[in-house]
Amino acid sequence: MSFQIAYHTDAGIKKKTNQDALLLKTAKTPKGRIGLFIVCDGMGGLTQGELASATVIRGMSDWFETELPKIIQSDNEQIETQIQQQLADCVKVLNRKILDYGEAANINLGTTITALLIVQSNYFLVHVGDSRAYLIHDCLFQLTKDQTLVAREMERGNITEEQAKVDPRRNVLLQCVGASPELDPIISSGEVKEGDLFMLCTDGFYHEISEDEMFSSLKPGLFSNETQMKETVVGLVELVKKRKETDNITVLITNVTAGDAS
Repeated sequence: MSFQIAYHTDAGIKKKTNQDALLLKTAKTPKGRIGLFIVCDGMGGLTQGELASATVIRGMSDWFETELPKIIQSDNEQIETQIQQQLADCVKVLNRKILDYGEAANINLGTTITALLIVQSNYFLVHVGDSRAYLIHDCLFQLTKDQTLVAREMERGNITEEQAKVDPRRNVLLQCVGASPELDPIISSGEVKEGDLFMLCTDGFYHEISEDEMFSSLKPGLFSNETQMKETVVGLVELVKKRKETDNITVLITNVTAGDAS
C-alpha cells in the first residue's frame, strides 16, 4: 500500500494564532509502507495551546521513528496489542509532561489528539478530545466519538442534535492531553482496504459543514493526484470560513492506494 496525502490548516477568520498542529510521516519497512497522521487542537492562553499541541506532535513523531520500528521488526505475534499499548502509553507520558510544565509555570494548557497509524492492512486510532477521524469509502463513517459535555448529554437523551449545535457548552471537553493527571486515551483499530480515504480534522472544520458535503467532496475515485486533493481540502476550509467559523481549522486526508510508492 501507499498513501496519497493532502492537508490544510488555517488560523480562521478571528484568531491571530493557530494553535492547531498536524503530523504526517510515512516510512518504508520490511513489512511494507507505514504511515502516522495526527491532528491536535491546542488550548491555552497566548502561545500555550501551540506549545501543548506541538509537544504532542513532537513526542508522537519521536515514537514513530524510534520505538515503532522495534515492534515492526520483531517476530512477536502480539504486534497489534503492542502497538495499541505503546500508543496509549506514549500519550499518557506526554500528558504528564504537559501537566508538569503547566503546574511549574502556573498556567493551564492542553490539547486534543486524534492520531491514525496505518501498518500493513490495519489501522490504529488514538483519540482524546473532540477532534475527529472519519473513514470514507462507500459512505462516510465517523470513527471517533467526541469527548465533550454536549456529546455526552446528547447520548444520554438530555438534548437533541439540533440543540447540541448551538449549545454554549459545545466546546467543553471531558478530557484533553495536559489538563489532568488521569487520562484515558481511546484506542481502536480496524482493517484498511485499498481505496479507503481517512480524514482527520479539528472541531473548527466540522461545525459548519455537513457530512453529506464532506462525502460528496471527498468520496474515493474523485482524485487522481495529490494536487487535486489539496485543492479540494483548501476549498472546503474556505467554505467553512465563509460560513463564519471562528476557530482554527485543520484537515488532513489520506487516500490508501495500491503499490508501495517511495
